[in-house]
Amino acid sequence: MDKKALAEKVKAHAKNGKISCKQAQQIADDEGVPREELGGLLNELGIKVSNCQLGCFP
Repeated sequence: MDKKALAEKVKAHAKNGKISCKQAQQIADDEGVPREELGGLLNELGIKVSNCQLGCFP
């Protein structure tokens, strides 16, 4: 999946500029993208991670 399509998929799942940690991980896994790369894309898009499974982002 190209970066633009991945960005659109992330935006579709984000609500109020946030996406849950679980959703972000699932998108990365489904699309075969390293989680770190998806995290970088989230930063570029200004989308925050919420409900972190490690408790890092409330």
